[in-house]
Amino acid sequence: MLTDMHIAVIGGDARQLEVIRKLIELDAKISLVGFDQLDHGFAGATKYQIHEVDFSQIDAIILPVRGVNHEGQIDTIFSNEKVYLKEEMLGSTPEYCTVYSGISNDYLNMLVQNTNRKLIQLFERDDVAIYNSIPTVEGTIMLAIQHTDFTIHGSNVAVLGLGRVGMSVARTFAALGANVKVGARKSQHLARITEMALTPFHLDRLANEISNIDICINTIPYQVLTANVISKMPSHSLIIDLASKPGGTDFRYAEKRGIKAMLAPSLPGIVAPKTAGQIVANVLCELLSEDLDKRKGNQP
Repeated sequence: MLTDMHIAVIGGDARQLEVIRKLIELDAKISLVGFDQLDHGFAGATKYQIHEVDFSQIDAIILPVRGVNHEGQIDTIFSNEKVYLKEEMLGSTPEYCTVYSGISNDYLNMLVQNTNRKLIQLFERDDVAIYNSIPTVEGTIMLAIQHTDFTIHGSNVAVLGLGRVGMSVARTFAALGANVKVGARKSQHLARITEMALTPFHLDRLANEISNIDICINTIPYQVLTANVISKMPSHSLIIDLASKPGGTDFRYAEKRGIKAMLAPSLPGIVAPKTAGQIVANVLCELLSEDLDKRKGNQP
């Protein structure tokens, strides 16, 4: 239980609703920011504007999956209020206050460093990323079906990267009957691709391996699908980029060539927000409970 723990949930999309429900079940005290247009209320949660929150009473801050942008602004799907997380806000919280975010960036890293607060990036955790790969894969299949005029079965698919998402994507598209090749750099990843009965190739050879690809799925968060690579792709190819913004694709050149390229970094929140929210909520509440137990253990 999270009784007596005061948590600020600031911004977010439909996934955060599952987080709020779980926190309420565990008897936490919740301050909501960025939810003023939400149709239904939550018993046990109070809506505030950001300037109304008494941060000196906040034990934990929960940010959306995307965290904050480079100016500190937080996405607020359920509000027109422009919400910013500022240093003076975080600095006024108790020293033990922990910030939870899906991902981070230079601004958020600077904020927690300057205020000496702890930051936990949920999507850096293997459990969250692996669970989250399930709705990601389903969303990728949905996009592939919607934006092609051929079946996945029998198509030539290239998956770039064999991380937690890349592995799930490659395995599932192969199970659907696609001819899957996977590009990676690490020798252990190339060995794992072979063990999975898929075709491995080193990313240094990407331009040579892309000439017969129908669907290219990128999971690498830096530009690998350069203009040179895209110039070798068939004009009917579909690029689905699952990497975090700005993705790993030269979208300008893809458009110039007439190749459909889509940046889709938040598929779980689009295709299965309830499941994606439950994944985040379950892990988050475990972490909050552990944090509360540690704090109580340190009390005289």
